[in-house]
Amino acid sequence: MSEIIFKGKEYVYNHHLTVPYRPLQIDAAKGIGPADLDSNLVIHGDNLHALKSLLPRYAGSVDLVFIDPPYNTGNEEWCYNDNVNSPIMKEWLTTNPVDSEDMLRHDKWLCMMWPRLVLLRELMSEKGSIWMTLDDNEAHRARLIFDEIFGEENFVAQIEWQKRYTRSNNTNNITSVIDHLIVYRKTDYFDVNLTDRDDEANARYSNPDEDPRGPWKSIPFTNPASAEQRPNLAYTIRNPKTGEETTPKLKEKAWRNELTTYQKYLAENRFWWGVDGTSKIPSIKRFLSEVKQGMAPINFWSHEFAGNTDDASLELRKIFGDKVFDTPKPISLVERVLEHAADENSVVLDSFAGSG
Repeated sequence: MSEIIFKGKEYVYNHHLTVPYRPLQIDAAKGIGPADLDSNLVIHGDNLHALKSLLPRYAGSVDLVFIDPPYNTGNEEWCYNDNVNSPIMKEWLTTNPVDSEDMLRHDKWLCMMWPRLVLLRELMSEKGSIWMTLDDNEAHRARLIFDEIFGEENFVAQIEWQKRYTRSNNTNNITSVIDHLIVYRKTDYFDVNLTDRDDEANARYSNPDEDPRGPWKSIPFTNPASAEQRPNLAYTIRNPKTGEETTPKLKEKAWRNELTTYQKYLAENRFWWGVDGTSKIPSIKRFLSEVKQGMAPINFWSHEFAGNTDDASLELRKIFGDKVFDTPKPISLVERVLEHAADENSVVLDSFAGSG
């Protein structure tokens, strides 16, 4: 497996082990409901310390991690303040905040993310997954540290979220209208949740011959491979109405299935020979009742499906009367993540509180 190398990696590789365990102290005046640690928590403090403090109670228990870390655009002026026990590192990290003039800002971002991702993995359950929003500044580097910490075999998807629906004419460069949503699992016990089938998906099924088995969709009975390439799929078929026989020639497409499957479909009246029943090559009927009742997510989420940054700003103004911060995420984006990666009993963690 490839390894990502960055300045300071040797100092932060096991930095999470040196972070002390700090007790979580309840502030009843800032909470709602019972003053205990067994319900929903909002933790105020450094997120690395908070993650370490959660370990005794929640190690191996978190089913979904959703994080919205600094994108490291060069304009955010975020600060690296981890107390790494190395004089070399402390001297190097004295240039704060990290901005576009810092030539090592990508290394500092990786130093910041490494121990947090290690602790997040420890907190995750065996069926857990982590979903992280980023733009082009660090997405490719994030994939590399995820591969190293979680294992490249546990990469699930890189979803493109349409954060904007208009283009900018204030630049001569290509306008970005997407952010990336990078998804990894802890183990192969993770399964993404399917969503309910919608009217658009069901509309692809119809019942022009009033088959008592209900609506169906036609599937081609031909194969991408030629008869020459797949001679076992080059037998003769016969139209039951016209009696016409058809055998694929060497350079023509072979049939989709072997002879025994063809005979089975024929006996089950599963072929569609066209409206008048005279087609030379049939299609297979795939009935709606036989398909999965859920729909798998795709790796492009439109703004209609998962919201956009304008939605997020309006939502914040409704709550606080102001935008509060510059890069909010819309509620619908978080809802989509919850829909695909959690259920009503899941433990969910947002360790950067960008969308808490």
